[in-house]
Amino acid sequence: MNRFSLRARLLVLTSALLLTGMSLIGVFVSVSLDRYQLDRIDGQLRSFTEIVSRMPVAEPVDVEPPADRPELLDPALDLVGTPYLVYLDADGAVVRELHSSGLDDAALPAPAELRAVPADGTAVEVVAADGGERWRAVALPARAWDGTVVAAAPLAEADATVAALRNSSVMSEAVLLVVLTGVGWFALGRGMRPLRRIEHTAAAIAGGDLSRRVPDLAAPNTEIGHLADSLNTMLGQLEKAFADRTASEARMRDFVWDVSHELRTPLFGIKGSTELYRMGGMPERSDVDEAMRRIDRESTRLAALTEDLLLLAMLDEAPEGQLEPTPMDLRTLAGDARHDDVRALDPSRPVELTGPDGIGPPGPAPALGDEARLRQVVANLAGNAVAHTPPGTAVRIGVGTVNGSAVMEVADEGPGMTAEQAGRVFDRFYRADRSRQRDSGGGAGLGLSIAKSIAAAHGGDVELETAVGEGACFRLVLPRLDQD
Repeated sequence: MNRFSLRARLLVLTSALLLTGMSLIGVFVSVSLDRYQLDRIDGQLRSFTEIVSRMPVAEPVDVEPPADRPELLDPALDLVGTPYLVYLDADGAVVRELHSSGLDDAALPAPAELRAVPADGTAVEVVAADGGERWRAVALPARAWDGTVVAAAPLAEADATVAALRNSSVMSEAVLLVVLTGVGWFALGRGMRPLRRIEHTAAAIAGGDLSRRVPDLAAPNTEIGHLADSLNTMLGQLEKAFADRTASEARMRDFVWDVSHELRTPLFGIKGSTELYRMGGMPERSDVDEAMRRIDRESTRLAALTEDLLLLAMLDEAPEGQLEPTPMDLRTLAGDARHDDVRALDPSRPVELTGPDGIGPPGPAPALGDEARLRQVVANLAGNAVAHTPPGTAVRIGVGTVNGSAVMEVADEGPGMTAEQAGRVFDRFYRADRSRQRDSGGGAGLGLSIAKSIAAAHGGDVELETAVGEGACFRLVLPRLDQD
């Protein structure tokens, strides 16, 4: 059956069930009709036998049948439904018998069969003397003489009626089965049309068109409707997964390229200096000292880049495992950032310490965090503000509680960023100002990525508010520690 289509299998199954049902109904009807006819014949035989057994005659021989008048006897026996009447004496011998003229002796039940009929009015089945035809017989004891009255009727007519019913049922069932099978074939074809639409959609998706969706084929509360909705949900997730994988692969390629570029630059500087020294290109002591300073600078940058990459990898793999949280207040970090981070990088900058959004004085901002890691976040934010604004540009550090969260801000009055730059500023190796040279203070573009990853490991985030010409405000948001 697996070689056939679903349509053919459903049709075969439906036809088989239909044929079974019609056959059972036919059998039930024929059995019921046969039982009904037997009950009718048995009732007629009992009634007639009861009447005859009560007749006030001394001997059956007194009953003179009008044998010479069959035109009177036959209708009378047919009227009562008993074409054969037998009188048996006390020894079971046939004393007198009456039967229709159309019946010959070979078609009548044998005397031995009649003697075996119980004389209690129970109807039993007997066989004709020639063994061909079935008869129904009832016997009762006579009231006026010592003997038994037996009435019998043939079952040929009843059997013919049942056989005719069975033949007509078989013909009707065959015709009905053919008609319903044809109707079912077209109905199933129409009913499975939505599945073919789904099949075509799946084929298109397999061909690469991930934007295809299953159309509305039926009401949402039907099986086809549920299937279409489920498939469309699955297809949407697949399309998103493929898009995410493509984007992830693109980011991975960019990341690998950026890492290679960032590592290659200091390595080439170190290798160039050592090659120049090996080739004797540094005859003076001052040349050697300059080369060593360059090697030290590039190796320091290389070590810092390697540590940043390792930290990002650990934060991606198990962020909570890199933290040692303790109760703390972000006001401590804000005060240290004002003196140790911003002014250490540019003593000429005015730095203001305020509450969030520059409103009021600094407020309490209790949090549960790893102080060393959070200092790294604040240092990156402060260094970013100094690196990307002109010298002397004012910087504001705000700290406090906003909407139940501990907040610390580092805001500047620099040139700000475009929406495109703001959307990518937390990407790894992204630099908003590509013209900045490393020697002038530009980093590898990992500081803000590290800051955001550390904040996420604390259950918080680093947010950015900026616009072109309006400066930038980086906001560290952490869950507030309930000191109670």
